Amino acid sequence: MANVIVVYHSGYGHTQRMAEAVANGAGATRLAIDAEGNLPEGGWEALKAADAIIFGTPTYMGGVSWQFKKFADASSKPWFSLHWKDKLFAGFTNSASMNGDKLSTLHYLFTLAMQHGGLWISSGMMPSNTKAAQRDDVNYLGSFCGAMAQSPSDCSPDEMLPGDLETARLFGQRVAEIAARYKG
Repeated sequence: MANVIVVYHSGYGHTQRMAEAVANGAGATRLAIDAEGNLPEGGWEALKAADAIIFGTPTYMGGVSWQFKKFADASSKPWFSLHWKDKLFAGFTNSASMNGDKLSTLHYLFTLAMQHGGLWISSGMMPSNTKAAQRDDVNYLGSFCGAMAQSPSDCSPDEMLPGDLETARLFGQRVAEIAARYKG
């Protein structure tokens, strides 16, 4: 079994709920970035030991949260030592708007992974884009480069749509399956 870590920041609980779904699908350990942008004790060591790292952040103003950015900037130390080279990476995000420029966030996460010499895993899911599609369908937002969710600004984390959470779970499952094949 591959060692998968979900490292994420959540501002209001929605991204945390998504991280839980991703981790559940992947059988992964969650590593939360705190409100000051720091990892818990032992966090850097856990990431170094991981076979796959899944990044998660809300999309704020078309990009990652400042807390996630602080973590990304601090990752220059493992970058310098090539600690994450050839690891598998993936990413997910959530925003209040249907579009919300979430793709910009996923591109940022992809670029961060590439700077570390990593290998990116796509969502591998077909979009729900027919006339019969419903908002609770898997991959309703039609993302290929990572998992996306949309949570209205006035909804609680408990009100997140089941389709978005199932998309996150299936995404985590895909990462774990690929990581197991890659490791084997």
